[in-house]
Amino acid sequence: MTEELFREDATLITCEATVVAVDDTGIVLDRTVFYPLGGGQAGDTGVLMEHGGSTAGTSATVRTLPLIDTRKHKERPGDIAHVPDPQADQSWVVPGLRVVVRVDAERRRAHMRFHTATHLLCALVPHPVDGCSITASYARLDFHTNEPLDKEALNAGLARLVAQASPVHHRWITEAELDANPGLVRSMSVQPPRGLGRVRVIDIDGVDLQPCGGTHVANTAEVGAVIVTKIEKKSAMTRRVVLGWADHLSA
Repeated sequence: MTEELFREDATLITCEATVVAVDDTGIVLDRTVFYPLGGGQAGDTGVLMEHGGSTAGTSATVRTLPLIDTRKHKERPGDIAHVPDPQADQSWVVPGLRVVVRVDAERRRAHMRFHTATHLLCALVPHPVDGCSITASYARLDFHTNEPLDKEALNAGLARLVAQASPVHHRWITEAELDANPGLVRSMSVQPPRGLGRVRVIDIDGVDLQPCGGTHVANTAEVGAVIVTKIEKKSAMTRRVVLGWADHLSA
């Protein structure tokens, strides 16, 4: 199984690793800082380079390979596949090769801010979630409700929770603890993974607590100027809330 370094520290953007396998799904490493598509959050992008290259940049003598996506391997449970640019030469990437991988830090940071913002939104809207999407340019949550939602009230609530500067941290609980507290699960469409004996939860002090495997900022203040840009009625029982960057509103 790929060692998932991002689960314990979302601020890590680079690491050394060994290539385990290369196939049609992508490149499997023994360890990675790349988050794979899942839980509504987009997969990371970045670069893979030969070991010995600088993690702050590359030189002409070090071969590099752009990585355009990250996915859970479809045939190797527990492994993560790093998807290379199909136009780039990857013939030099073979099992056993030592490499360095580096995440697109700006994109990762946007994912962390938006993902944390969706947790704040869950604290403001007391209804189950039946859909989620987190990208670098927007995030959305679909709430299972027929009640109208007030855009201005949600924006005021988000601003208050961001300004509150609450610590955000993760911890692990047992599956038995989750079974004893089923209300922790807010999502109707994505259930916490089972079988490992423990479940990762995100705890925003005094604000929100729920199972989540995604990447987040360390304090709600780091979410910054995120606002509700749109509220849509998608069906009789679905209200979609879309989040965007306040400073990009006029773009």
